[in-house]
Amino acid sequence: MTAGDPAGIGPEILAAALARFSGNAEIRIIGNASPIKPGHPTETGTKMAIEALEEAAHLALHGAVDAIVTGPVSKTHLHRAGFAFPGQTEFFAARAGTENFAMILTGKGLTVGLATIHIPVREIANRLTEPAILQTATLLADFLTTLKNGKPRVAVAGLNPHAGENGDIGREEIELIGPAIAKLQARFPGIFSGPHSPDTVFSQAVAGTFDGVLCMYHDQGLIPLKLHAFDQGVNVSWGLPFLRTSPDHGTAFDLAGKKLARPDSMIAALDLAVKLQDSLAASRNRL
Repeated sequence: MTAGDPAGIGPEILAAALARFSGNAEIRIIGNASPIKPGHPTETGTKMAIEALEEAAHLALHGAVDAIVTGPVSKTHLHRAGFAFPGQTEFFAARAGTENFAMILTGKGLTVGLATIHIPVREIANRLTEPAILQTATLLADFLTTLKNGKPRVAVAGLNPHAGENGDIGREEIELIGPAIAKLQARFPGIFSGPHSPDTVFSQAVAGTFDGVLCMYHDQGLIPLKLHAFDQGVNVSWGLPFLRTSPDHGTAFDLAGKKLARPDSMIAALDLAVKLQDSLAASRNRL
């Protein structure tokens, strides 16, 4: 476990998560926040957070740990300190040497996967590709299968309002998303459906019609997930050679040190890492 930026709420929610944890796992804490004043981010603190990420990746890649649970970091301060990645997800993928990964978020019965992640909204339509949809869809289905130990139901959201209205509000659903879904349905019968209208599909998922939603861009998935499960949402980097989870919120510098931050999301991230590791271990033992 890493605390994230030591000036944020990471250290206190990590401590709270450890105090409440009752699972079966040996936990190692990476990093030290003692020299940093809560609520006052510094370059020193940011570099400490980066060093903790590097150490965590090294340990995981060398088999010294089974999973990594990371605390929240500030992308702005990371980039000012020379961090060359859009976020922690891309960092761990780069250190693992893989491009076959997905950013998945889950909480309170809602799970979303993102076909594109940290890119400007104006670039989404141009950078959304069939390979990206197929890759994220496959990884999302694999994650849900591991989580639920059964065949999942995955809804694929459209990109445009009302999933394009048969081409009246954009043609991505007809020319890109629909053909990708057809390939997924042929490869994984009974799992994928769509494209669904983005303004209704999440309420259907929360109601239990679907186990997960494949989203075309970051905020399409993150807004409903955080609205539905802000205090319990977990970010999962799936497809790496090791497990990685984190809370689905940021550093909250304004709350740091005031004993106001809720640790629920960090607790959920730790619990999910242990649950997924147990599930993967049981699956390997059955082979």
